Amino acid sequence: MDHFNILFFTLLLVIYCVTLGGNFLIITLVSYSKNLQSPMYFFLTQLSVSDIMLTTDIVPNMLHIVLNDGATISLTGCIAQFYFFGLSETAECFHLTVMSYDRYLAICKPLHYTYVMNNILCLKLVIASWLLSFSTSLIITFAITQLQFCGPNVIDHFFCDLDPILELSCSDLSIVQMVSTLLGTSDIICPLFLIIVSYTYIVLVILKISSITGRWRSFSTCSSHLTVVSIFYGILIATYVTPNKGRLLTISKILSMLYTVFTPFFNPFIYSLRNKDIKEALLKLG
Repeated sequence: MDHFNILFFTLLLVIYCVTLGGNFLIITLVSYSKNLQSPMYFFLTQLSVSDIMLTTDIVPNMLHIVLNDGATISLTGCIAQFYFFGLSETAECFHLTVMSYDRYLAICKPLHYTYVMNNILCLKLVIASWLLSFSTSLIITFAITQLQFCGPNVIDHFFCDLDPILELSCSDLSIVQMVSTLLGTSDIICPLFLIIVSYTYIVLVILKISSITGRWRSFSTCSSHLTVVSIFYGILIATYVTPNKGRLLTISKILSMLYTVFTPFFNPFIYSLRNKDIKEALLKLG
């Protein structure tokens, strides 16, 4: 293994450990701190769970690939990796949408917030998000299992994404591509549309606040979430929604690495560094 692979392996290992530590820390803080017993932080724990699932599904196999300068994976293992990848990515989309609805109620409907966003609704939103994620990923994965794989058996990627898997099949791909396009696009575009609508109302309400201090205080309650949404959807749209014809494979790999490895790594920092309540809970824990 050359020096570059050693350096890259070490970097990935550190990122993976920090990602797990940061997300588990958020889950622990929210679970045990009385100051963090609110819907926003409950939804944040679900986002951390999906981040842990995503990075655990991708990075360990990546480390194995870098360490051995390539690796083998069974077809079943490859499809299983794709299923959990799709599950965690879809769950993240829905969790971010639910969090935007929470911020909409908190800022635009403050008098009704406690009544509407009660424990039962929070639980229903989380269960619905996970069920939709399980179902969507299962449908696409089942469609893939119906294909015949008799062509090349080399994936020029660091994980089993949809396009690299389909390139190995010698079956008619029209049905799988139609299903993946309909479900995949709806899982990206529909949640993004709801987030944009929520923040449109939020911005309109904030602009009506007369004092600058009041505007900043209101905006600060959703700035971390807006930052995560911008990074996550920006990379996701660049990877899957924009046309990929003519795009270099290296660029596709870099984009994929950004949202599968680095986004789960940065999310805990974005929420903790810009959140006073989490900082206080961390100090009390220490």
